[in-house]
Amino acid sequence: MKPPAVAVVEPKTPGNVGTIARAMKNFGMDDLKLVNPPEFGRDSEAYGFAGQAREDVLPNYDEVTFDHLVENYHTVGLTATTNEDARKHRRFPFETVDELADDLGEVEADTCLIFGREDNGLTNDEIARVDQICSIPASDEYSSLNLGQAATVTLYELRDLTLDGTHLPDVERERADEAEIEGFYDHFAEFLDAIDHPAEKRDKTVRLARRLLGRAHPTGREVQTLRGILRRAMYHAEDDPQREGK
Repeated sequence: MKPPAVAVVEPKTPGNVGTIARAMKNFGMDDLKLVNPPEFGRDSEAYGFAGQAREDVLPNYDEVTFDHLVENYHTVGLTATTNEDARKHRRFPFETVDELADDLGEVEADTCLIFGREDNGLTNDEIARVDQICSIPASDEYSSLNLGQAATVTLYELRDLTLDGTHLPDVERERADEAEIEGFYDHFAEFLDAIDHPAEKRDKTVRLARRLLGRAHPTGREVQTLRGILRRAMYHAEDDPQREGK
């Protein structure tokens, strides 16, 4: 899907605008909309908090009206809570951010995520006009997130929709082939013999090792390292004077 636009309604603090712009750049979004924003210049907190987004996302923001958003986008309102349940009908039910990520993957229209004001979020009338409502699950004792934090969490959860790749290396594990793993088990059985592990317990001990490595899915290098430890341990066991005296 096309990355969603991100709108902030009447932000009071330039620093939050910069934080949101930075989060957008972190997670592959660049279309920032501001409804009645405060004034901020290059020397403001907005640019100070924006990081590398000060060069593109932040200076290229569009100042729009709330009407423009609901008339031109599939809109998602972000709010701490709807203060409602199934007995009331204004905006129920709502989605959590991870549920929203799955849902937006099916939306073909241009989408805009709308964040409200720092002090009281979106008004009831604004909530009634958007297409979807989303909320971040938080503690019963303190569910209100800072505006910049809420935006960062939300955009992070949507990253699979907006990023083709990340800076992290490929974390896909490459399991050692079966011949390497079977070689380790044979080596481990020889090791048990070398240290005089009780003969009646050896088969069971090898089975335990199989279960352990079966869950671990070791890589080829990990198997080689384990076998290197076994070789060294066997070498010292063979040179043990107490063992020779038995």
